[in-house]
Amino acid sequence: MTLPSSDPTPEWFGTAAEVLPDDAGQSVLVGRIWDPVVGGPSPVVVRDGDVFDVSAEFATVRDICELPEPADSVAGLTGRRVGDFADLLANTGRADRDADRPWLLAPVDLQALKAAGVTFAVSLVERVIEERARGDLARAAEIRQRLLAEIGADLAELRPGSAEAARLKELLVAEGMWSQYLEVGIGPDAEIFTKGQVLSAVGTAVPVGVLAGSTWNNPEPEVALLVSSAGRIVGATLANDVNLRDVEGRSALLLPMAKDNNASCAVGPLIRLFDDRFDLDRVRGLALVLEIEGADGFRLDGVSEMSSMSRDPAALVGQLVGRHHQYPDGAVLMLGTMFAPIQDRDRPGEGFTHKVDDVVRISSPPLGTLVNRVRHSEDCEPWDFGLRDLMANLARRGLL
Repeated sequence: MTLPSSDPTPEWFGTAAEVLPDDAGQSVLVGRIWDPVVGGPSPVVVRDGDVFDVSAEFATVRDICELPEPADSVAGLTGRRVGDFADLLANTGRADRDADRPWLLAPVDLQALKAAGVTFAVSLVERVIEERARGDLARAAEIRQRLLAEIGADLAELRPGSAEAARLKELLVAEGMWSQYLEVGIGPDAEIFTKGQVLSAVGTAVPVGVLAGSTWNNPEPEVALLVSSAGRIVGATLANDVNLRDVEGRSALLLPMAKDNNASCAVGPLIRLFDDRFDLDRVRGLALVLEIEGADGFRLDGVSEMSSMSRDPAALVGQLVGRHHQYPDGAVLMLGTMFAPIQDRDRPGEGFTHKVDDVVRISSPPLGTLVNRVRHSEDCEPWDFGLRDLMANLARRGLL
């Protein structure tokens, strides 16, 4: 693929070449933009570095995902050309954004924002540590060492809900070590929770938020599936399920406070629709790379292999939607992460936590790169465009 010559000098949020999938020329890519011309959001198709507004055909991304064959239906659409992806990306991330020119949004709209937790053995152990430390970062290292000595560090081969998992549960109960996190990690029922409200997700090249009062938090780099109202998986994207470990560690009942805050759910950069080149089997084999760069010179790198998941993505979708629960506008399901960073940042034994201005990059070649800079949620741009605003805007444009 030849990118436009207007691709800007690399900024913290990257260039179009870095953000787009490595085979973008052979991908069916859907996103959303804020278009000042219409005073609202529009679904777009990104092809060969060009961005095309397809709102005349599909008012929302939800409408695209509900099609019988989404990729086939939009692969040839052009619509009104909005501009170069590189230019929209640059305008999205620049501090002095030009409000008279379009910029990128999160690529999802009416879908429910859902997330699965404790789907990797590493994150399972870390959630148990959070619970036992009661949000106290200083105690975590000592608890981690003792816990792994007792239950073992390798749970990757254990299948949730299996007879072997049930026997381990009995052993842990007898030893007084059972945990609600082990329950959802190896028990029959997955943890699936609401990550954020409809339309509240942010996209790439913008801040991602953690509460100012949190002293122990981290990114959670994940693959997110696009699921139609019928339960069909139609595409995938990247996500950052930002987590406040101190808050969740104090009590699992504080999960909404730990997970759902202003700008705490990042999704993007684009949705890659499933087709002959990219499907759920490709997702199962993806590797996610996490890079964190701090203004203080700190750097953290990691790789998450989707093949290490203890629950299959299709099984998670089966627990999300069915006769027991419907989503008329579909859902975005984040599949969980194996990242629970324990690398010391400031003092030995205190592990990792975010600082303002950390740059977080989550990448996988078939899906591109999601880049965000950490801010306090209280200082991020307020979420003030909701469902009522969207419906009014679409009605005014004659798209309803």
